[in-house]
Amino acid sequence: MISIQGLNQFYGESHTLWDLDLEIQEGQCTVLMGRNGVGKTTLLQCIMGHQKVRSGQILLQGGQDLVKVSVEQRPRLGIGYVPQGRQIFPLMTVEENLQIGLPVLPRGQRKIPEYIFDLFPVLAQMMNRRGGDLSGGQQQQLAIGRALVVNPKLLILDEPTEGIQPNVVQEIGDIIRRLNREMGLTVLLVEQKLPFARKVGDRFCLLDRGRKVAEGEMAQLDEQLIKQYLTV
Repeated sequence: MISIQGLNQFYGESHTLWDLDLEIQEGQCTVLMGRNGVGKTTLLQCIMGHQKVRSGQILLQGGQDLVKVSVEQRPRLGIGYVPQGRQIFPLMTVEENLQIGLPVLPRGQRKIPEYIFDLFPVLAQMMNRRGGDLSGGQQQQLAIGRALVVNPKLLILDEPTEGIQPNVVQEIGDIIRRLNREMGLTVLLVEQKLPFARKVGDRFCLLDRGRKVAEGEMAQLDEQLIKQYLTV
């Protein structure tokens, strides 16, 4: 689905991502893991074009290099993005938040897909409520729903369980599994909660100080790796 090759990124003179290689396999859920500040969110922002890449490639299937594609065009290529902190529009209604992505779709298809309300029934009940009036869990569901409006082939989520009550965390996990395993959506997920990562992920990639230090099937994430790269 996406092949990241030799990616280097800098903040000013600070080298944040170092010669990073990563394969995001089609139809699987890959969990990007590591302690705070190791470059996980930066990598997602590079994929979405919100951070500039110094060198390297981010190749879609077919060989198109995202590094050469504008930020505005990336959703049109089938990429949905749920940023850290949700970043919904608090003064806009649920319906207006969901409609944000509609211009990405072909003219005859510019309506909110019904399956979003099947996944998140609460959104159908709150269409006229302002986003800022929703609970944290409801806002996260809205953020995921907004990303799904563009009918993505790849869904990228940055810590979707952050600040969410446990019952909604479980629900979001079930929905990610459903999107991935029943609907065939490829998922790239940044997640700190190990039980959640094990529940939803097929593969993992560990970052440390901007470098990839381990990757593999989720079952290969053993106690030694957890102690070395995840425990605080």
